Amino acid sequence: MRVIGLMSGTSYDAVDAAAAELAFEDDGDVLRLLPLGLVSAPYETELRHALAAALPPAPTTLADVCRLDTGIGRAFARLAVRADRELCDGQAGLIASHGQTVFHWVADGQVHGTLQLGRPAWIAEAAGCPVVSDFRPRDVAAGGQGAPLVSLVDLMLLRGRPGVPAALNIGGIANLTALPAGGRPVAFDTGPGNALLDAAVRELTSGRLGYDEDGALAAAGRVHEPLLRRLLAEPYYRLPAPKTTGKELFHGGYLRAALDGLPAPGAQDLAATLTRLTARTVADALRPLGTTEVIASGGGTRNPVLMAMLREELGSGLRLLTSDALGLPSAAKEAYAFAVLGFLTLHGLPGNVPDCTGARGPRVLGSLTPGRHPLRLPAAPPRPPSRLLVGGSEPG
Repeated sequence: MRVIGLMSGTSYDAVDAAAAELAFEDDGDVLRLLPLGLVSAPYETELRHALAAALPPAPTTLADVCRLDTGIGRAFARLAVRADRELCDGQAGLIASHGQTVFHWVADGQVHGTLQLGRPAWIAEAAGCPVVSDFRPRDVAAGGQGAPLVSLVDLMLLRGRPGVPAALNIGGIANLTALPAGGRPVAFDTGPGNALLDAAVRELTSGRLGYDEDGALAAAGRVHEPLLRRLLAEPYYRLPAPKTTGKELFHGGYLRAALDGLPAPGAQDLAATLTRLTARTVADALRPLGTTEVIASGGGTRNPVLMAMLREELGSGLRLLTSDALGLPSAAKEAYAFAVLGFLTLHGLPGNVPDCTGARGPRVLGSLTPGRHPLRLPAAPPRPPSRLLVGGSEPG
């Protein structure tokens, strides 16, 4: 089946659509994924500004939420139609839409709710395919963190690799999944990926730039040690897993509060400091797990300064590569992951890992919106898949 995964991360700058051919093998023990490509589209300026203005800690109204839900749903729908035409020859059988996270309600280490906007009816109406959406709330209802949901796909990719492999995604928030030898898997959000750096760049350039392209600002700066020490004192980093966070914590106001009373660093030094913060907190999270290999993906992998700092923080004894080496394009990995989760949901199979999210047990995730035709659910394989193979051969 050809499946399209739709994703817009915590950077809320664009929507990604990754298409894949998915099929079960070995009586369902293996899920084969053949990547068909990626298309992306930035949010229209007015919609992006409205989204930024409504995100916490800014006040908003239910009217704003309704307009955003519709605008985001239409943006996802347009890209889904394009992805079906350009990547699937009009033969897509399912669309899996993560939606746009606008709030993740965390209090005292427990997630009480989560909200993703982008009404799936717009996608189903435009593309004609069934749509699986709203993946996170079921895990939360079962006592989980609702994140990181990509841990199931990560574990399927990591199984069989030597040592203690880990998958790392650096988006607005960074998260990891690790598979200790003979132990139980672990997954959690490590802290800000690009969130604070992006917020700083937007503020420093009055919105002209949305991120530090190629790490140019950070490369020209020096780390402001007093600010780094203050940022590293954030209690979140010392919470036990499973744990999750978001821009409800790591936003522009958080950074301004951290700068209060300190000599103001220049733009380049601030970028260098925030880049080092991401590298340090990721490495600090990985080190106790005894990780021997890190497979990275997400927008942060396109920042050479961040990747160089991460290599430095991790040390020479640990192998750092991107998911491209396994055949899964790093820029599209999360969109592919939700394509897989949607495919599992359609087949009545669970999409969470209780050890990673803290849920009481495996759960089938999401809600299903029918397309234009009568909905016919496919038969489930005898057991859920334990491994994900990408392309036509074993990943290297």
